[in-house]
Amino acid sequence: MEHIVIIGNGISGVTAARHIRKLSDKRITIISAETDYFFSRTALMYVYMGHMKFEHTQPYENWFWKKNRIDLVKGYVNSIDHKNQILKIKNSTDISYDKLVIATGSKPNKFGWPGQDLDHVQGLYSKQDLDALEKNAPNKTVCKRAVIVGGGLIGIEMAEMLRSRDIPVTFLVRESSFWNGVLPKGESQLINEHILEHHIDLQLETSLIEILADENGKARAVTTDKGDTIECDIVGLTAGVSPNINFLKDSGIELGRGVKVNRMLETNIPNIYAIGDCAEQHKGIGYRRPIEAVWYTGRMMGETLAQTICGNPTEYKPGHWFNSAKFLDLEYQTYGWVFSERGRKEYEQHFYWRHTTEKICVTIAFHKDTKAFLGINTFGIRMRHAIFDRWLTENRSIEYVMEYLKDANFDPEFFALYEQEIITHFNKEFGADISPKKKSWKRIFTIPKARA
Repeated sequence: MEHIVIIGNGISGVTAARHIRKLSDKRITIISAETDYFFSRTALMYVYMGHMKFEHTQPYENWFWKKNRIDLVKGYVNSIDHKNQILKIKNSTDISYDKLVIATGSKPNKFGWPGQDLDHVQGLYSKQDLDALEKNAPNKTVCKRAVIVGGGLIGIEMAEMLRSRDIPVTFLVRESSFWNGVLPKGESQLINEHILEHHIDLQLETSLIEILADENGKARAVTTDKGDTIECDIVGLTAGVSPNINFLKDSGIELGRGVKVNRMLETNIPNIYAIGDCAEQHKGIGYRRPIEAVWYTGRMMGETLAQTICGNPTEYKPGHWFNSAKFLDLEYQTYGWVFSERGRKEYEQHFYWRHTTEKICVTIAFHKDTKAFLGINTFGIRMRHAIFDRWLTENRSIEYVMEYLKDANFDPEFFALYEQEIITHFNKEFGADISPKKKSWKRIFTIPKARA
């Protein structure tokens, strides 16, 4: 029986295993050194904040794996002998494979800062990171201040977690505005304001110089390029992540920043594949980056690779870009491409609307000549993925999107609606005469009738 071995029990590896099982009777083994069972990484913050217990982050009961004949091995892979198709496991027995899937995810970036390996210095990615934060920052008595380095999504999550326990937070961001390499100017400024309103000490255009140690080798303060020394009990390093591939350096597998793969998710070595955060396309697909550390693309890669492994060769096609996140209590969605000022294309024009009092805004990108709709960002308004995905596929115009914007709204009943105000603002800015319309089509999502 063909043996499929998967290194990593995150969303990519587990999805691949589940779909291989649906399609075949192959022997499947998942190896992970992080946890015994798969958990939802995006939910870790809510465990610390007291909204759920860790076991609530596990989508499957512990008996699921045995029932579905998926063997779980807790261990660390030291190296791969691809000529003999054997994995060398730290302090354990070697494991042989017929096909190997590398799905080892990411690790927090470190940039050689003095003191970056001290105690009480950590990232926020793994279950071990959650455990360390719980131990070192249980409350504001033990942790009198935290310093977070890096202005991305993980950084703001960590800030929200610590503030939920009233721990003072200083947030060092080297850019002139929060996440302005991704967000257009107006949106980035809105997030700056939102962070400050939540009593987080946001220090823009400020870089970490050194992490200082106390007599026990624990972080006690940081110094910045502004000449400041900030006393603290914990330092969060959240300046992005990079593929977790150190164990592959002498494997013969082609590496870049991640594990190099083609559109079939194959490496340069026969019968070895890579998926998820650690996989790097030789060339980005469309405007997508060669490495995408995004939950849903990891899931899609797992589903795609399962088809190939089970005899139906399938190319990875991620479709239109979309993503969602939360900045404290402010929800963010993006569909298509809305580039920041520094990344904006020469043909790309933006329409930006912001509510006069609420933290709610919309940016819509369109082609300045053809008027084709390119993408949308929303803060504080929920939108339907299926509708924007279709509009992008159909190459709809900005006028069409504005006319039927109400159809895409997915806010709960009794929430305020802003489409008329948005369209009025658009008409005034661009000299248009658009009025809102509503399709008579059936709802995108239908609920099947219950059988008698």
